[in-house]
Amino acid sequence: MSVATRLLALHAQLVKQAGAEVPSPCVSVCRMSAQTAWCEGCYRSLDEIAGWSRLDDGGKRVIWDRIAQRARASAP
Repeated sequence: MSVATRLLALHAQLVKQAGAEVPSPCVSVCRMSAQTAWCEGCYRSLDEIAGWSRLDDGGKRVIWDRIAQRARASAP
């Protein structure tokens, strides 16, 4: 697992525990993977990226949970 992927997975765990506003997972690496259909930087789908601003904190935490799962699954 790359350092960036490990950091993203760790951040996802911290977001689950935080009570504050949920931050965007965007890391300004906006490339969609042809294999997974997820952004190579933040592991979100196009639908998740497009809908992010309309989600409440609970919905955003669901996306962060998915990101954590995807990051773990992408580990070599």
